[in-house]
Amino acid sequence: MARDSRHPILELTGARFREFLREPEAVFWTFIFPILLAAGLGIAFRSRPAEHVNLAILESPRRPQLEALLRRDSSLTIEIMDDSVAARALRIGEIALLVSPVGSDSVEYRFDPSREDARQARLIVDRVLQQNAGSVAAIPVRESHISERGSRYIDFVIPGLLGMNIMGSSVWGIGFAIVDARRKRLLKRFVATPMRRPHYLLSFLLMRLALMVVEVAVITTFAVLVFGVPLRGAIWQLGTIAIVAALAFGGIGLLIAARARTIEGASGLMNIVMLPMWVGSGVFFSASNFPDAVQPFIQSLPLTAAVDAFRANMLQGGEWSAVGPELLILAAWFSVPFIAAVRTFRWQ
Repeated sequence: MARDSRHPILELTGARFREFLREPEAVFWTFIFPILLAAGLGIAFRSRPAEHVNLAILESPRRPQLEALLRRDSSLTIEIMDDSVAARALRIGEIALLVSPVGSDSVEYRFDPSREDARQARLIVDRVLQQNAGSVAAIPVRESHISERGSRYIDFVIPGLLGMNIMGSSVWGIGFAIVDARRKRLLKRFVATPMRRPHYLLSFLLMRLALMVVEVAVITTFAVLVFGVPLRGAIWQLGTIAIVAALAFGGIGLLIAARARTIEGASGLMNIVMLPMWVGSGVFFSASNFPDAVQPFIQSLPLTAAVDAFRANMLQGGEWSAVGPELLILAAWFSVPFIAAVRTFRWQ
C-alpha cells in the first residue's frame, strides 16, 4: 500500500484553507468588506471643488453694502436674517458665521471657534472686507465666540449611532435567533401547532420593541448627561421614530431569516444589506458628501431616514412635518419586507 508523501502539517494547513473558503462570513470580512468600504469612502471624500461656506448677515442699514462686497467671493453662500433666526441657525449649524454690522464702520463675527468651517468662513469674510478697504486693518472687527449645543460633532454623531444601534440589534438579533432555531430543527416542532407564521414572526418584533426602549433610553440619557447633547424635540416624538425604525429593521431581519438555513449564510446576507447603510447613511459624516447621482438611493435607505429623523428631533426640535417623510420611508421598509417574510418563511 503506497504511503502518502505529504506532510501532516501541509494536509492540516490545506484543510484550514478549505474551511476558511467555506465560510462566507470570513471571506466577506477579509476580502470584500475592506474593498467596499474603501470604495464608499473614496467616493464620499473624492477630490471636489472648494465647498461653499454658509453665512448670514444681520439685517441693518449697512447690510446692503456688506452683502454687495461679500457676494464678490463665489465661495460664500449668503443669507439675510434677523437676530432671532440667525441665533437659531448658528445653534443648529445651518450657518457657519454671522456677520453683524456694528456702528458706522466696524463688524462683529459671531461663530463657534471649534468648527473648522466657521473658522474658514471668518478668514474668508475678513479677507474680502479688508482687501476692499485697501488695508489689512482698515475695518475694525471684533469676535463673539459661541459654543452652541447642536453644532458640535458629538451632537451630529449621536443620532447616527442611535440609528445604527437600532439597525444592528434588530437585524442581527432577530435574524440570528430564527436561523439558529431552524438550524437546531426547533422550528419543525411548530408545524403541528395551531400557531400561524405571522404570530411567530410578530413575537420577534414585539421582543425587539421592548428591548429597543431600554437601548434608546440608555444611549440618549448617556449622551445628554455626559456630553450635553441637546434633546430639543418632544420625547414622545423621539419614541415614535425609534419604534418605527425598529419595526423597519426588524422587518428586514425577518426577511433575511425567512429561508436562510445556516448562521454563516444569514450573516453574509445581513452584511451585504447593512454595508451600504454603514457607509452611505450619514452616521459618521454627512451623506451629502456622495455624488448627486446616488442621492436618491441613499435617501431611500432606512438608516438614512432614521438618522435624519433623529437629528431633526434632537438637534432642531422639528415638528411632525420635518420627520414625516422619514417616517413614511421607514414604514414602507417595515411593511414590504414583513409581508414578503410571511409569504416566504419556512419552518425547516
